[in-house]
Amino acid sequence: VQLQASGGGLVQTGGSLRLSCAASGRTFGNYAMGWFRQAPGKEREFVARISRSGGNTYHADSVKGRFTISRDNSKNTVYLQMNSLKPEDTAVYYCAADRGVVRTTTRWDYEYWGQGTLVTVSS
Repeated sequence: VQLQASGGGLVQTGGSLRLSCAASGRTFGNYAMGWFRQAPGKEREFVARISRSGGNTYHADSVKGRFTISRDNSKNTVYLQMNSLKPEDTAVYYCAADRGVVRTTTRWDYEYWGQGTLVTVSS
């Protein structure tokens, strides 16, 4: 499956952005989807995951209550709504697809990756 992330940009502290990740090539509904991020000089970290149907979601503690992952299988797209953004949210955000059904936050469990979209939060 091919993934194309978009929606990043520059936003002030407290602002909002919505990231999108469009999938093509294989049946989107066969994959759980995740969002990860990587700040300069840091490891790539888990942000959120959504099950194949969208019925189950899981968010990292650092974004819980501020970010929301969702998906629209009719549009082959997964979203990340980001509210109350902080400077520490600055990173390149990646979407990823996992064929497995077991919830995982480990990047190595995701088979397909998008190219990343940069989010910069100014103070």
